[in-house]
Amino acid sequence: MRGGLIAFYILIIALITLGISSLYSYLNTGADRSTMLHTEQIQERYYIPIIEWDTTSIKGRPLDATTLKSIEEDYLNAWYVRARALKNNTLTGIEDYYTASATTKVTELINFNLSNQITVAMTSLEHHPKVEFFSEDGQLIVLTDTDVLEHEQLYKEGVFLNKTSSLNTYKIILLLEDGYWRIRQFVKVSSQDRLKELSSNPLNLNLKGINYYPKSSPWDTFGTQFNKDTIATDFKIIKNAGLNSIRIFVGYEDFGKEHVSADKLEKLRVLLDQAQLADLKVLVTLFDFYGNYSVSDWTMTQQHLLQIVQTVKDHDALLGWDIKNEPDLDYSSRNKDVVESWLEHMIYRIKLIDDAHPITIGWSNTSSAAALVDQVDFVTFHYYEPLNELETALTELKTVTGLKKIAVTEYGVSSYSGIWNLMGSSEEDQANYHKEAQELLDKNKLAFMSWTLYDFESVPENVTGTYPWRRNPQKFYGFLDSRGKKKSSFKYISQH
Repeated sequence: MRGGLIAFYILIIALITLGISSLYSYLNTGADRSTMLHTEQIQERYYIPIIEWDTTSIKGRPLDATTLKSIEEDYLNAWYVRARALKNNTLTGIEDYYTASATTKVTELINFNLSNQITVAMTSLEHHPKVEFFSEDGQLIVLTDTDVLEHEQLYKEGVFLNKTSSLNTYKIILLLEDGYWRIRQFVKVSSQDRLKELSSNPLNLNLKGINYYPKSSPWDTFGTQFNKDTIATDFKIIKNAGLNSIRIFVGYEDFGKEHVSADKLEKLRVLLDQAQLADLKVLVTLFDFYGNYSVSDWTMTQQHLLQIVQTVKDHDALLGWDIKNEPDLDYSSRNKDVVESWLEHMIYRIKLIDDAHPITIGWSNTSSAAALVDQVDFVTFHYYEPLNELETALTELKTVTGLKKIAVTEYGVSSYSGIWNLMGSSEEDQANYHKEAQELLDKNKLAFMSWTLYDFESVPENVTGTYPWRRNPQKFYGFLDSRGKKKSSFKYISQH
C-alpha cells in the first residue's frame, strides 16, 4: 500500500509538471508568427500582385534589401487580409497586420457592410510604393503607393450589384511591432476610374486556318509526347493544304498556373519556330481548362499570363491572343458579370505588355460573341449549329460588331455513326458539310479556323465526360483519320 501511494504521488507530480510545461510552451508560441499571424491561412490563398519599389530618395535611415523584403511581405499580407476581411465580413488576420487604430477603421467598415448586408470582393493587382521616410531607430516607415490597380465587385445579399476598376494612390505608415510591420495609417489621397488608354490592333490576316492537336496527344500538345519533327510534318500538311494559320491551346494547370514551367515555355517556343518555318501564323488560346474567375484568383492568373506573353510576344509566328476558350459556358456556374470582369482585366493586362498583336475571345456561339466587342480587336465565335442558319446569325452579330473583323474559329461535324450515334454522319456527309461551309464562308467573306486536323483514337474524359455517346463522336472531326490518311472532307479543308 505504501508503494502504491508513493507511485500515485509521483504520477500526480508528473502530470502537474507536464501541465505547467505545456501551458508555458503554449504561452510562448503566442509569439510564433506561424500561429499568431495566421500565415497558414494566407498560404491557402496566395496573393502575388505586381510590385515595383522606388527607394531612390529615402529620408532618414538607409534601407537594406533584407529589411525591404520583410516590409514587402508584411505589406502585401496586409492588403490580402484586408481583402479577405471585406469579402467575409470578419476581422480574421486584421490585428496581425494593422495597429489597433487602423483595425478600428476596418472594423467600422465591416460593421457598416454587415448592417447593409453588403459584401465586397476586391483585390489589388499592381503596386508602385515609394519609400519616403525610414526612421533612424528602424521602427517606422512612410510609403506613397501610386497607381495601385484595384478591382472591386459589390454584392448585396449575395446578388452582384456592380464592379469598378480604379487607379489609386495611398499614403501608408507602417510600424514595427513584435518584429513585424503593421499598417498604422492607410489613407487614399487620390483616385481615378479611368485606366490607361491602350491601343487597338485590328486583325490584318485573312484567316484560313485550323485548330491543331497532334494526333497522338489530343488536348495535350505540350505533354510528354511533344515532338518537334511530328509538329513540323503536320505543319507542312497544313500549309500545303492552302491554310495560313493554326489555333493552339495553352492549359492553365498544364503550364503550371502562377509558376509557369520553363519546360512548357520552351516547347511553346519550339512550336512557334516550326510554324514560322512552315510560314504559318499561330493564334494562342490561353487559360484552357481554367474556370475559377474569382477576384481572389486574379493575381495568380495575372502572373501566369505575364510569364507566357512576355516569353513569346516578339515571336514572328505569333498571330494574336485568344484569351479563353468558350468562357460563356461558365456563365451559369460562375456568374456572367464575374466571368466578363476577369476577361476584361486579362485583355487589359496583355495590352500593357504586348501592344502589337490583336486579342479576341473564343465564344461558343454567335449570341455570346456580342459581349465585350469594345474590348477585343477582332470577334470570334464557334459554330456547330445547322449551316443554313449561319448567315442570319452572322447578320445579327454584325449589327453589334460594326467594322471589326469577324472569324469563326471552330466549326465542323463528326463522321462517327457507330452504335452510340446511329443517326450520325458518314465521311461523305462530313465532306458535303465542309463543301457547303466553304461556300458560305467565301460568300460572306468570313475568316475561318476549322475543327480539327486529325481524328483521335482517344479523347480525355475531362473534355467530354465518360459517356460514350459524347466521347466517341468527338474522335472523328478530323480531315485526316487517326493514321494520317486523308478523308473525303480533306478536299474542302480550305477555299481553293
